[in-house]
Amino acid sequence: MAWKPQEVPDQSGRTFIVTGANGGLGVETTTVLAAKGGTVIMACRNAEKAKTIAERIDGDVRVAVLDLADLASVRRFADSTDEFDVLINNAGLMNVPFSRTKDGFETQFGVNHLGHFALTGLLLDRIRDRVVSLASIAHKQTPKLWIDDLNYENRRYQRNLAYAQSKLANLMFGRELQRRLAESGNSKRSYVVHPGVSATDLFAKTETPIDWVSKPFIRLIGHSPTKAAHSTLFAATMPDADPNTYWGPTRFFQTQGPVEATPSSKLSNNRALQRRLWEESERMTGISYKF
Repeated sequence: MAWKPQEVPDQSGRTFIVTGANGGLGVETTTVLAAKGGTVIMACRNAEKAKTIAERIDGDVRVAVLDLADLASVRRFADSTDEFDVLINNAGLMNVPFSRTKDGFETQFGVNHLGHFALTGLLLDRIRDRVVSLASIAHKQTPKLWIDDLNYENRRYQRNLAYAQSKLANLMFGRELQRRLAESGNSKRSYVVHPGVSATDLFAKTETPIDWVSKPFIRLIGHSPTKAAHSTLFAATMPDADPNTYWGPTRFFQTQGPVEATPSSKLSNNRALQRRLWEESERMTGISYKF
């Protein structure tokens, strides 16, 4: 039998932080967690938009400002955060034109990976249970991880490869975090999931004509945002979920379907490269983890 969100246990007394909770999968995730009794902190760059959405969700839902494109904002958020149970690294950008964050990082890598890497490191001592990071089937689209040029200083920018690299980094980071937690004897867990394909707002921000046609096409091959959030909800709430498994839909080239153990690329399992990415991420962000 496939897992269903009705199986989410009662979450009363548990607090979740969901990045990018003011749209798409973040809204769906927040809605279910709050309905199950959890306290949800919507960590978003656009607080006004988040407040409008929060008012429509039943339950204990709060809003906090977090701009993953600005490490100073990440630090301010972390400094104001008390102990909580689950961090859900949900926010992301996809296939956007070239730009740089306030700290000079290529924006997709900076927001999708480095912002979350810094946030997780700064909050790790206050997380009681687990971290859930969202990767993507797009991680398979990059032939390599340009570990010596992660920031696009010496190569031509290709937005699809930049997105794929950032999602590969999410996957490798989540796995390396779980390995380091386990090796240090820490009971906290790190999960990585993918949502399949869904017609969220990610497909309307490329600033190209694709924005006008992508959502109808995605609806044909993918599944709804409600269903796409199932893998996140599973990893965030199920007590016995295996953190060493990559969870997500597996049907129709992993674009849709119930939550199951799903394959990832050979590159994503390269432990030496996982370690190098970790070291480069610490260097770039100035954040060193303490286990």
